Amino acid sequence: MKCRILHESRGRMRVHFLQARMTPEQADLAQAWLEKQKAVSKARADERTGNAIIWYCPDERKQVLALLASFDYDQAVELTAVQAHSTRALTRSYEDRMFFHIARRGITRFLFPLPLRTVITAAKAVPFIVKALRSLLSGKIDVSVLDAASITVAMLRGEFNTAGSVMFLLGIGEIMEEWTHKKSVEDLAAAMSLNVEHVWVRTADGQEILTGIDRVREQDVIVVRTGNMIPLDGVVQEGDGMVNQASITGEPLPVHKRAGSMIYAGTVMEEGELAIAVRQESGSGRYDRIVKMIEESEKLKSSTEDKASHLADSLVPWTLGASALTWLLSGNAARAAAILMVDFSCALKLSMPLAVLSAMREAGTYHISVKGGRFLENCCEAKTIVFDKTGTLTCASPSVCGVETFEGEDEDEMLRLAACLEEHYPHSMANAVVREAQARNLEHEERHSTVEYIVAHGIASSIDGKKVCIGSYHFIFEDEKTVIPEEEREHFESLPDEYSHLYMSIDGRLAAVILIEDPLKAEASEIVKKLHFLGIDRVVMMTGDSERTARAVAKMVGVDDYYSEVLPEEKAAFIRKEHDQGRKVMMVGDGVNDSPALSESDCGIAINSGAAIAREIADITISEDDLHALVVLKELSDALMDRIHGNYRSIIAFNSFLMLMGALGVLPSATTALLHNASTLAFSLNSMTNLLSGK
Repeated sequence: MKCRILHESRGRMRVHFLQARMTPEQADLAQAWLEKQKAVSKARADERTGNAIIWYCPDERKQVLALLASFDYDQAVELTAVQAHSTRALTRSYEDRMFFHIARRGITRFLFPLPLRTVITAAKAVPFIVKALRSLLSGKIDVSVLDAASITVAMLRGEFNTAGSVMFLLGIGEIMEEWTHKKSVEDLAAAMSLNVEHVWVRTADGQEILTGIDRVREQDVIVVRTGNMIPLDGVVQEGDGMVNQASITGEPLPVHKRAGSMIYAGTVMEEGELAIAVRQESGSGRYDRIVKMIEESEKLKSSTEDKASHLADSLVPWTLGASALTWLLSGNAARAAAILMVDFSCALKLSMPLAVLSAMREAGTYHISVKGGRFLENCCEAKTIVFDKTGTLTCASPSVCGVETFEGEDEDEMLRLAACLEEHYPHSMANAVVREAQARNLEHEERHSTVEYIVAHGIASSIDGKKVCIGSYHFIFEDEKTVIPEEEREHFESLPDEYSHLYMSIDGRLAAVILIEDPLKAEASEIVKKLHFLGIDRVVMMTGDSERTARAVAKMVGVDDYYSEVLPEEKAAFIRKEHDQGRKVMMVGDGVNDSPALSESDCGIAINSGAAIAREIADITISEDDLHALVVLKELSDALMDRIHGNYRSIIAFNSFLMLMGALGVLPSATTALLHNASTLAFSLNSMTNLLSGK
């Protein structure tokens, strides 16, 4: 691609693509492609100017120029398929629509003669009147009736400019509401879209190879196991499993899948293992289904929004009644018309959803993904927060500090075997084992048969005809009845307490214990204090780890209570107990074992580096890097509810004032219409501003 450098400073370059016209799709593609390059730290493309701004390491200027010279749209499509969706085209279409709406009003108002303006106003009023008649015929008295009544009365009084202004402002409000809602939905859908980079592909000879998702093609066979997200559409070739399809259908109960069943990208394996013949390559189908699901979902509405919407409709008859009463008492049609020009519905129905959707977008700037407004409301009202320990309060990247072997087993061989099993089920501890094997240059090709994952316990498989298990103390010694050799008892008892232990057995005998260092996140204790300050009065830690480890961590973090050696169902049972006491609960976790509690809570929060099923079930996801996102989330939800309640009071007060002034004859109908619609826009625009701009 030929480009011209327009401006350049150290580490920053603005270039112009030498092409006749750049489409929004090409701008998306160019920006996504540039951001995937190692030499580029950030990029931004603008289709209207055909320019791109590139931020890069100053030492890599020559490489950036070489990249620009080699750029090709067709080649970039293959490399950026997963990032093919953005709101750029949507934004441009609504900007154009708003511009032409305003331009048409200006041309009609100032260039057309009065008779022609009158005809145009009357013609534009027809859809409003038809909509109102349909509402009346269906037994409803809603805002459409009020809009039509105010427009009709204005025209009957000969105030065609007033009627035109009312319809113009209603049009702006409609465009703004539709624009903001669609953009928020698409932003949310993008946040919920797949973030899978590698998949297990089964070769013709039965081997499983970890492959980049962009290399997978139709009819390739991929293998998906418990806890993992299904990255591509396809048909089950073999296997048996339970699949959570909530992201597609909205139904929380898992669906049984067997050979011949259709599988959809973005769903999650709750239990079992499936070999899937791929039907659609990466980037196909999933995004559109998510958009449709969100648009149909009531999750976007909080109960406060619902109350405001119902109140707005219920106030319409009162507005009509006040107008009729004013006319009967005063005999002055102008005063009655002044009341008709004012209603509560427009501002309430427009500003409330905009406030929620804007807050959801703002949350995204802090790397917080929120799936619906009601979860922000629940976050504001929650009084209890439950933390999982591993990967949540502790660092998401624990490390292996040693491997203790028993009965003469080789240390490297035990670590190789552990990594071979653990790589199939990514979790913070499993990842630590795999990383340690890589650091020691231990290759661990597939040697085992079918792997079975037991949620919150461990993994079992068969190698060379021997049963191999790896997991928690409960799984290895209580469930699997593993034996500790008598001569190794002293060795076992002397294992250091400061580390978490991952136990491995072979044929029912203890073979190795992997020592995991799981340091506490530096900000954990500070976050607990801040959450207390923000109104959370009970902070609880729940972990499957031992009492000894749990007690030490709880003391360092400063939680109000802790529970050790808990199973997934016990976490969910605790939340139900809190509900019985009338308390709303937030749950923060990252593993498959946290999924029941995340689903049970009023506001389930998953760490974005955690298990796919945890992210899918959770209502909110936050970054693994910093728990301060929880404080931001709480502050944002509190500020949102303050704004909603403030808007509610202000809208009721201001519009009531306008009605009173109209009824007393202080303000004419044209003025009340102008002030009402101007206030609606003002409340709506204010609702779209950032809540935490001072942070």
